[in-house]
Amino acid sequence: MSSFASYPQLAGELFERVQLSETFDDSKAFVDTIPEGEVEAIRDRFERERTEPEFDLEAFVADSFRHPEDPVTAADPSTVSMERYIDELWTHLIRRPSEEPEWSTLLSVPGRYVIPGGRFRESYYWDTYFAATGLAVTGRIDLIDELAENNAALIEEYGCVPNGNRLYYSSRSNPPMFCHLLDILKSERGLESIEPYLPALRREHEFWMDGTETATADDRGTRRVVRTDEGVLNRYWDDRAAPREESYREDVALAEEADREGRRLYRDVRAACESGWDFSSRWLADDDLTSIRTTELLPVDLNALCYAMEDKLARWERGAGNPDRADRYARAAYERRRAIDTYCWDDEAGFYFDYCWTGERRTDSWSLAAVVPLFCGLATDQQAAAVAAHLEEHFLHSGGLVTTLAESGEQWDYPNGWAPLHWMAVVGLRQYGYDELAETIAGRWLDLNRDVFDRSGLMLEKYDVTDSTSSGAGGGGEYPLQFGFGWTNGVALALPALFY
Repeated sequence: MSSFASYPQLAGELFERVQLSETFDDSKAFVDTIPEGEVEAIRDRFERERTEPEFDLEAFVADSFRHPEDPVTAADPSTVSMERYIDELWTHLIRRPSEEPEWSTLLSVPGRYVIPGGRFRESYYWDTYFAATGLAVTGRIDLIDELAENNAALIEEYGCVPNGNRLYYSSRSNPPMFCHLLDILKSERGLESIEPYLPALRREHEFWMDGTETATADDRGTRRVVRTDEGVLNRYWDDRAAPREESYREDVALAEEADREGRRLYRDVRAACESGWDFSSRWLADDDLTSIRTTELLPVDLNALCYAMEDKLARWERGAGNPDRADRYARAAYERRRAIDTYCWDDEAGFYFDYCWTGERRTDSWSLAAVVPLFCGLATDQQAAAVAAHLEEHFLHSGGLVTTLAESGEQWDYPNGWAPLHWMAVVGLRQYGYDELAETIAGRWLDLNRDVFDRSGLMLEKYDVTDSTSSGAGGGGEYPLQFGFGWTNGVALALPALFY
């Protein structure tokens, strides 16, 4: 692979001119293009022509780069059910591995993969698991095996599963869901089917724990680990501290607006993208995105997912005949669970919160991150009961669960609801015996999905769950509402199967 800086759609003066001049309405459009012809010839022509009075940057780009197309169109809901539409839509969202043109920013993977849809024309790490829940219901287990193979190959190449399979995403990951993807395979085919993937899962754990040895009481944070009095916990991070290539104009503008050091701001923005919650008030010190402080927080959902990785590794290594490894991961899971209880559980509030390790206090952001400890099985019965009560009283609306209780204008906040959080909430509640509440949440979410589909012929990336008289479409964020949509489709198929 060529170096990152050698891609004209990712770095250099042409890249900066295109991104800052708003040649495209969406900053992601240019980084996903493919150069037409030799990149050196494109650069040379740009250098010759860029200072000419008649130079037309938009025409130059249109002539020099090929643009991918949106793979998804709406259905006629009068002729097809939501379920049938989803089943037929997989054809448009599943990509086969192929030899990409040399200067494509796509990362190579060995197997087929699932894209979300809309502007998201590549696979995304945590999205893949939620799409797979629906693929499992429809019997596409061979495809899920290929998705696991892709994860393992990316870990081998990059040390982690990148945020998405694009070169510009390779410096960060996403909520670690590989072990949950493997759990689907294990439930269908047994432990022996996932044993070949255990080395990759071990390496993913090493990626998240990298820096443990160098984090000290005086210098507690190193990459994705932070040392606390109760042991090491994790935070979101990105190894690059620069404007995101796919949102370059937005990040440069944010830095100009902010009264803080640019590199720290860029890293906090990128770390929020690693979380998948880009963006949410839970990452902000106040109500403005310039106050983003992702790397100062120990997120309860990330640490619950790391606990699940350690817990599953302990059980699977023991089943595979590796007792020493199993004991090591079991100890790590035990210590993490204790630390999560210390730092993220608020006994008085009866809820989980992120912990600000630089300020040594919990945040006051009420969010659906609190359902992830239930999904991962680390909550006590008393903790689960308190969380369930708050979900029913404060988060549940006519269309399902709001993501947070704060209305900030960010897309991972009130009034939006998201499929992955509904899946983890419903599965988590059922694991603790709250079947009736789980069924209510699932039913309201699916009714909203179906209502929007019956009116528009589309499955959306996010929904407004609070107003049954509205369009149901979610809003906020850096880009227009997208449709397709991989994880919404997967969860829409998988949720009913939990109850019937």
